[in-house]
Amino acid sequence: MLRIYYAGGGEWRECNASTCTTGNRDWGVDSLTYALALRFHETRDRRLLAPLRALTQTAPVYPAPCTNSSTCSSWSDVPEWDAIALLDEYAATGDQTALTKAEAAFAFVAQSSVYARGACSQIDYQQPGGGTNQLKTLETDSNLVKAALLLYRATHLTAYLETARAHYASSRAYFFEPKTNLYTVYVFDNGRTCVQLPRRFFASVNGNMIWNGVELFRDTGTRSYLDQAIATAKASVLALSDGRGILTDLQAENDVVEPLVEGMDALAEEPQGFARDWILRNAAAALSARTPDGSFGRFFDGPPPETTVTAWQTNGGLAAEIAAASLAPDTVIPTTNAWAGAVLARHEITALPATLGFYGSGVALIGTLGESCCESGHARVLIDGRETADATGIWQNKSSLGTSIDNTVLFAWRWPSVGHHSLTFEPGIDNPKEGGSFLHIQAFELLRAHLTHR
Repeated sequence: MLRIYYAGGGEWRECNASTCTTGNRDWGVDSLTYALALRFHETRDRRLLAPLRALTQTAPVYPAPCTNSSTCSSWSDVPEWDAIALLDEYAATGDQTALTKAEAAFAFVAQSSVYARGACSQIDYQQPGGGTNQLKTLETDSNLVKAALLLYRATHLTAYLETARAHYASSRAYFFEPKTNLYTVYVFDNGRTCVQLPRRFFASVNGNMIWNGVELFRDTGTRSYLDQAIATAKASVLALSDGRGILTDLQAENDVVEPLVEGMDALAEEPQGFARDWILRNAAAALSARTPDGSFGRFFDGPPPETTVTAWQTNGGLAAEIAAASLAPDTVIPTTNAWAGAVLARHEITALPATLGFYGSGVALIGTLGESCCESGHARVLIDGRETADATGIWQNKSSLGTSIDNTVLFAWRWPSVGHHSLTFEPGIDNPKEGGSFLHIQAFELLRAHLTHR
């Protein structure tokens, strides 16, 4: 993490090349700060304090809260990602600058009048006044709850705790899906009605809500918060995993997995054995999805990336290894490549619908992330005739790096044993956030497999 992604001087690289853009703002690089702070929390390694202090100094300084949507350009989730990074730094270093900056970042959204509007004003628009897509995202509200709880921990001001409780309740009211016990990330508010985009299960927001439930239980003693966290965590284990019980992160590059690791780690401390097992199982699997420079791929059960690895992709594997090392410090995991010997099949799929059949125990789909730049275009995926629980499927055109990345793993899935399997690709359902349909698979890696039909 520090050798490849930390550029020095309080700046993170956005990918694992020395030429990558550097910065210290928003969810991609913030997730690396979270992982670094998690490592300090678990190890108390004082060598980590220098970069944490440097990151505090370069963190953005937020002005007074926005009051005019025509002149305010910031998206509402960005300051909250930043606030959490600063509060992690404060917890490690005690630097008052970190706390002051965090309070300003939090207030920039929480006290603004340009985000809490529309038919469900209890949750925030991502863009001032709703922007062009009228989107409200749980990235804002779940992070706002987490930041408020961290501020309460730092200051003991009850106003922060009450804010956290209120926004936690509204997040459950509008983003929670009772049938799945998971939180979808998107709600569209046209000023008259609020409608969920169902089954968009970000690891980040579900992880945040798990962590928030655990922390609210610790702060208030209200058992229902912990019960809700446990229910969502168990649902995440069942619904967001492949056939071997390993997390499958379908959310392109706009999601980060580190918060889900933190949520599971918080539950493991309760203690909840299933959360501990999830961390250890995923950390062991992720070792096979690691490049020679130590970067982790987005798919823990997929092959090692053979191209650029971004901060958005690698943070989850880093956090999983840190948490696992703390939970089971004496456990030795062989660093073998589970995908060694996989067969590469060159074949293109662009027309929808389409079906790929094969005999084997794993498949990885290869193509260009952000091929048509920069967001619009996705496809639904059915595994052996059943659609993925996270209905995102493959969101190929979302590249947070801002440039396309060739030869990328777009989707990976493994089963416990060899067998006949199929993947079916259906058109994506058009919506203002993800756009319409797009798919361009260029190749497959087939584990212990041969292709049976296309």
